[in-house]
Amino acid sequence: MALNPANRPNLMGKPKYPYPAALIFGVPGAGKGTQGEILTRIPGFFHLSSGVIFRKLDSHSQEGRIVKEYSAKGELAPDDVTVRVFLNWLEAQRAAERFRPREHLLLLDGIPRNIHQCEMLSKYIDVKLLLHLTCDDEEAMIERIRRRAALENRIDDASDTVTRKRFEVYRQETAPVLNYYPKEVVRDIESTGIHAEVLLECLKYLVPVLNENFPRD
Repeated sequence: MALNPANRPNLMGKPKYPYPAALIFGVPGAGKGTQGEILTRIPGFFHLSSGVIFRKLDSHSQEGRIVKEYSAKGELAPDDVTVRVFLNWLEAQRAAERFRPREHLLLLDGIPRNIHQCEMLSKYIDVKLLLHLTCDDEEAMIERIRRRAALENRIDDASDTVTRKRFEVYRQETAPVLNYYPKEVVRDIESTGIHAEVLLECLKYLVPVLNENFPRD
């Protein structure tokens, strides 16, 4: 899928696809955003969360209305909208030099969320690693989401019914992404430990990818 020319940011130079990327993957509440936010403070990483991007959309725009409608039901926004918003936002970050492809390993959180999105994004991202944050206790994850809703005023997390729908959607649509990418790039990481423990495990796999794709002179 190509960027819509009407929505394409005015860039200096053409993007050189595909960008090396690592996916931070897991059930809702597994801590994807938390680890991504920690990692993006480390030189060499750039974290992109589809959830954060969606929440920043103008609620009166067409895309904002579509995303809000689907999020309120715990469902995935249409693939074409999701990918278009993602690419336009990413290229805007590159144009502003916050994302520097020659220096940053792209950390994707919340995208791709199904096999079709994987296929649509294959031209734009080269997935070097998939960090699968695991947790067998779904109720513990739901409780974590409840706390997040209270602490961060996250409207999309406020309804238990919607949260449980998100887990159902994850099992049916998102979990198959684990089998789309080669098994040798998938790494399971237990997500229920303290943040520092999970971070240590993430870095154990991320640092070699960073060194391989962004060698120092």
